[in-house]
Amino acid sequence: MAGDFDTDVLVLGGGPAGTWAALTAASGGARVVLADKGFCGSSGATAAAGTGVWYVPPDPAKRQAAMDSRDTLGGHLADPAWMARVLDRTWHGVNEIAAWGYPFPLDQDGAPRRNSLQGPEYMRLMRRRVKGAGVRIMDQAPALELLVDEHGAVAGAAGVYRQKDAAWTGRAKAVVIATGGCAFLSNGLGCNVLTGDGYLMAAEVGAEFSGMEFSNAYAIAPAFASVTKTLFYNWATFTAPSGAAIPGASSKGGRSVIARWLQRGAVYAQIDKADGATQATMRVAQPNFFLPFDRAGIDPFTQRFPVTLRLEGTVRGTGGLRIIDESCATSVPGLYAAGDAATRELICGGFTGGGSHNAAWAMSSGHWAGRGAADHARASGPVTRRAVHRSGGAALVGGGGFAMDPQALVRVVQSQVFPYETNYFRTGDRLEKALTVLDDHWHEARRASPAARSEASKAREAVAMLATARWMYRSALARSETRGMHRRLDHTGTDPTQRHAFASGGLDKVWVRPLPPVERAEQGLAA
Repeated sequence: MAGDFDTDVLVLGGGPAGTWAALTAASGGARVVLADKGFCGSSGATAAAGTGVWYVPPDPAKRQAAMDSRDTLGGHLADPAWMARVLDRTWHGVNEIAAWGYPFPLDQDGAPRRNSLQGPEYMRLMRRRVKGAGVRIMDQAPALELLVDEHGAVAGAAGVYRQKDAAWTGRAKAVVIATGGCAFLSNGLGCNVLTGDGYLMAAEVGAEFSGMEFSNAYAIAPAFASVTKTLFYNWATFTAPSGAAIPGASSKGGRSVIARWLQRGAVYAQIDKADGATQATMRVAQPNFFLPFDRAGIDPFTQRFPVTLRLEGTVRGTGGLRIIDESCATSVPGLYAAGDAATRELICGGFTGGGSHNAAWAMSSGHWAGRGAADHARASGPVTRRAVHRSGGAALVGGGGFAMDPQALVRVVQSQVFPYETNYFRTGDRLEKALTVLDDHWHEARRASPAARSEASKAREAVAMLATARWMYRSALARSETRGMHRRLDHTGTDPTQRHAFASGGLDKVWVRPLPPVERAEQGLAA
């Protein structure tokens, strides 16, 4: 499909959230187009690896225990009602996947184990289901900007085809942003397509964010590989170059210890606490974890290997677009958000991790956003009758007479978000110093000439990462405490008066404001 088209619902992003949104909207009778930056079914963080799922049987005691555990980790910011909704929707969603033929393994009693998914099989199944529902899939077709009508409602999007010199424009009655989070091109497994593109497009039409301070997630990875699956490091011993064990590196909070040691030199790991049976189970559960070791001729169970921490930002964090109701609508009419593009603060507060809650959220929010977008489309008039205009800014409009260098801009952003001393161990003065650099480059990017069509996608990625870093750090400054994954060395305690979310937004001038605290006591969680 090339050139111009119109549809009821346009889904941007082809990961689990996007495919669930497209499938649900189509099942509600909507005409649906899904545009993916890569190849729907094989790009993104989920498609590259296995993932746990927050799948809890509908037993009140078990679900309450699951909610209480995550609520404590997240600093008591989660909303109990949303947690319960996600647990219920995920239960039904996983069972639907089983009915569609996903090959869940059996336990020793012959019962299916449905608390994890293998990404390749899961996403291959989802692509097949989406196509079977009549959704038109546009692969290698990143969106660059949203279309809005004269009332400010979102009315579609425009983008390019990555593999040919062509553009596309799609009018739609509703748009779902499911483009994932932002990992700042840190080479995390499957994450290099996750550059905050949807954040930028949504901010340009006035959408708000929440939880952007909870964005300093770093994952352990071999120094020579992109695999950021960290579960198996629970069986590891971490050592200095001398071979001496690093005190506290294998304990709760050990990642902070590793980060401090990495500031001084190399850190090594060896997964030496797993017995033979556990090792065999590991290879079956996550075979791609071992591929880089096999290629390098390293046995991670018997040999030491160097490790690093790769920034996964809002992919393994909880921040994203703020949603305002149960349909996953944003504050902009006609615009919905799902998956890592939307805040997970509602169910995780200030702490999450790889898979599990994020996977459950993608499945659930994708379903709700697709249904909400279809309902909105059904209530809207003919899309072709609306006068629309493009909303894109930096890298798409401008006239400064100089060309933007996307690669150089990416390096600038990375220089401010990668260092542990700036982003992992935060202080007000370091955040302010980084923001001075980021703000200056934002205003310069706004003055640059429009990128050529062949360079537009890369230029917008760089601008999106720059914008994301600014929302992150402004929010981190506003939260003058330590809560969840957000650590302030100059505010090491948790402030009970800040047990609320912070909304953020803006482009040329970033703003942050507190949101009302969640009502909790009547829900049974800690007040």
